[in-house]
Amino acid sequence: MNTFAQRLSIRRTIGMAVLGLVLMSASQSFSDMTVSTTKFEGIKANTGMAMLTKEGKTNTLSWSKDFKIPDAPAPHWQVVDSNGNTFMLNRLVIKGDKQNKSITVPSYVKDIAKVQIWCAYAEVLLGEASFPKPMAMDSFDWFNPA
Repeated sequence: MNTFAQRLSIRRTIGMAVLGLVLMSASQSFSDMTVSTTKFEGIKANTGMAMLTKEGKTNTLSWSKDFKIPDAPAPHWQVVDSNGNTFMLNRLVIKGDKQNKSITVPSYVKDIAKVQIWCAYAEVLLGEASFPKPMAMDSFDWFNPA
């Protein structure tokens, strides 16, 4: 017998299952918004890689645990966009041996093709690492571009 209560119960069960699947896939896509570069290669920076993480509208660059800060007077984060423009960002080591392990990418950087470690004192490239493709900072989803 197909009563109204039975049909309502079946619809509610199906609706909850669909909602669960949607929430599970949405949470997975939000947690997967980290992209890694290739390994740093250069005259002084030869270990580790950079990671770009998107949390809401904030893009953050950080380095992997195996990254070692090069022995240089003023190593800085530097990014290169898809047009070849370079943007020198924060210094890697700040007062009192504190480290800028992660930095927020400024809004004027539209995309990032490479991450470089740049010595501002000697004006020399210490090492660089590339993303598989330029990462657009305003893109909601790097893995499924619109």
